[in-house]
Amino acid sequence: MRDLSTLGKRDSWEGVRAVVAGMGVSGFAAADNLTHLGASVTVLDDSEAGDRGDKGQLLEILGATVRLGPGSTATLPDDVDLVVTSPGWRPDAPLLAQAASQGVTVWGEVELAWRLSHQGIPEAEQVPWLGVTGTNGKTTTVQMLDAMLRAGGLRSVAAGNVGLPLVEAVMDPEEYDVLAVELSSFQLHYTHSLACESAVVLNVAEDHLDWYDGPTAVADYAADKGRIYHHVSRACVYNVADPVTEDLVREAEVVEGARAIGFTLGVPAVGMLGVVDDVLADRAFIEQRHHNAAELGTLADLASPAPHFVANALAAAALARAHGVPPVAVRDGLRSFRPDGHRIAHVATVGEVDWVDDSKATNPHAAASSLQAYEHVVWVAGGLAKGASFDTLVEQVRGRLRGVVLLGRDRAVIAAALERHAPDVPVIDVPAQDTGAMDLVVRAAASLAQPGDTVLLAPGCASMDMFANYGARGDAFAESVLRLAGG
Repeated sequence: MRDLSTLGKRDSWEGVRAVVAGMGVSGFAAADNLTHLGASVTVLDDSEAGDRGDKGQLLEILGATVRLGPGSTATLPDDVDLVVTSPGWRPDAPLLAQAASQGVTVWGEVELAWRLSHQGIPEAEQVPWLGVTGTNGKTTTVQMLDAMLRAGGLRSVAAGNVGLPLVEAVMDPEEYDVLAVELSSFQLHYTHSLACESAVVLNVAEDHLDWYDGPTAVADYAADKGRIYHHVSRACVYNVADPVTEDLVREAEVVEGARAIGFTLGVPAVGMLGVVDDVLADRAFIEQRHHNAAELGTLADLASPAPHFVANALAAAALARAHGVPPVAVRDGLRSFRPDGHRIAHVATVGEVDWVDDSKATNPHAAASSLQAYEHVVWVAGGLAKGASFDTLVEQVRGRLRGVVLLGRDRAVIAAALERHAPDVPVIDVPAQDTGAMDLVVRAAASLAQPGDTVLLAPGCASMDMFANYGARGDAFAESVLRLAGG
């Protein structure tokens, strides 16, 4: 059995017998690059959907063994040194359970990428990672961070759970100056040696309770988020409004000298970033003898003044400033940044009513953040709740609700929370599951809305009960709204 602890991207992996579990984006990247490095690679996936067949043929041409289709992951092959698992696989999946029982090393693609980019690489040549995780806001924050780094003249890329797979990023022949890395709790669960230069946990709320189960599910989920802080060398950035994130910083084993940096929507204390009279202010990375705070931009520089969007900007700015990006580059990055679709995206104004698509709000915490950005809201919600509760959300926003339109499989869960905590709010239930359901939803929302209101698609649920993904759900909503406007 080969010793994996010393192998990096400049070493030959000949003699390493690796199994890649899952042929998703990260699985294909891991298999492709391990094969390139000389490892003997077997790829296993129970699904043949999408482009898996084409990718499998390419990997076989390169020398890998590929097994696709039902039953392919039931049994771990003999004489395996390493299993690289896709992040969505739970540890109790049969293949991973077999690996654990046999003492086989199990890494995620993130752990593989970290080792490739750091083992055997002189410290001066190692590319730093700036890590972002949290229940909500990860993608927006990491893309903002990437924009700031690029504005500062650095060769950067948004990688990991968004954009480029990390293995591809670290194996690029033209090395980056720095990586802006989005990491999910699933990805972090399978990390062991990760050591970001700086990292942030944006927030922690109940989510993925279909993956984390049992009496310690919430604590286990938070602990996996907290892994991003371990071995940080410069700055552990936390959310002042979310004490769990600060607790995770306290619990982390960091490099001596690493700083705890808070971000807040209020006036920042020393060692924090915050907002002062619509100015994004830095009181952490300044020379105290010359300035009380550094101005990083204003709320007018942002694509949205929604509170959660401002918080994401401050978190990204903290990571950029920790890396040495000057204030002007932070401002320029914020000015140039536009969020991906289905994130608080204005669709149309019809009859003095604004229609907003935030289909990316796929859990109650995200939906609450979105709802709190508007004074009077007709809320469109529902889908796959993933075991989440909506009681706290409804208690927080009931004063803003003009009415609610519910769709999707778990709409009764939300309806029950509304009945308990907002019984006077009108609710329209749309049971239809076919392609015309969103037209019914939009007409129902229009019947509840008054001039000056916002109709907000912030489902608080996953989309796969009715739609291919949250993007398809948002597109259906926007198309129905435009049909309403045209009519």
